[in-house]
Amino acid sequence: MAGTPNPTAVGHEGARVAITERTAWSINGFLGLLVGLALVIVAIMLFTMTGADQESATPASEASGVLIGVAVFCVLLGALILSSLTVVAPGTTRVVQFFGRYVGTVRTTGLIMTVPLSTRKRVSVRVSNFETNELKVNDADGNPVNIASIVVWQVADTAKAVFAVEDYNDFIHVQAESALRHVAMSHPYDHADAGESTLRGATDVVSSEIAHEVAARVAIAGIEVIEARISNLAYAAEIAQAMLQRQQAGAIIAARELIVEGAVTMVESALTRLEDENVVILDDERKAAMVSNLLVVLCGDSRATPVVNTGTLY
Repeated sequence: MAGTPNPTAVGHEGARVAITERTAWSINGFLGLLVGLALVIVAIMLFTMTGADQESATPASEASGVLIGVAVFCVLLGALILSSLTVVAPGTTRVVQFFGRYVGTVRTTGLIMTVPLSTRKRVSVRVSNFETNELKVNDADGNPVNIASIVVWQVADTAKAVFAVEDYNDFIHVQAESALRHVAMSHPYDHADAGESTLRGATDVVSSEIAHEVAARVAIAGIEVIEARISNLAYAAEIAQAMLQRQQAGAIIAARELIVEGAVTMVESALTRLEDENVVILDDERKAAMVSNLLVVLCGDSRATPVVNTGTLY
């Protein structure tokens, strides 16, 4: 497609964050919750037993030390397991990192147990939309127009959205406006040549071009564009009045052409019927006079005032 940005960087080798989403290790979080709580309960019981032995002055200091060690281990292990629990709501994901390294993405919803000691960033995969700012651009004929569009999008690759760009929300906003400006400059507002699409007359075609161009620009960020539609389209204020007069003149000319075509058809039909039914015999001069009168009556803007001629044309 014309206008699709070249993925090769200009003036640089094009080094980017080459990363693709993959599934992170995870299990049912309720199982991890039960195991973690069980370890904490065991640790509490062991601490209680150790405290009871010390109060009773039982000469089992070595055994008490072992119990304390086991209890501490259970507490640490339980805390580690409980810290690995996370809740994933529908329409959201968790991008898991282990000491800076990308582990994977959790898309399973509910209470999930994943890699312990990891950071988990929430990334929404819900469908979102926004309206671009109203841009002032020159169309293909050089006329300034104001245009805006609505873009519907969602995150398809969470790894690219998080690591390939600085801020994917800001990235798609800027790229959408850039694509809209480029497409608007590629088409005239109206009065196109044969086979040429206009911004006003071919909104579906223009919207499809906007959607494809935005999608090509934001693919690096793992974003897919579902739809793009023009939300506002008008001539700029400085030429709006002149273009309105031009449109009005075009509408008047088109209406006049239709009126004249209809009037000529009616006059032709009237003359044919008068001759076929022998109502009156008209020579060329009388036909010309009748045609003139009928066209004045049928094409005039104001109501015709008839003039009764009691004489002859000769």
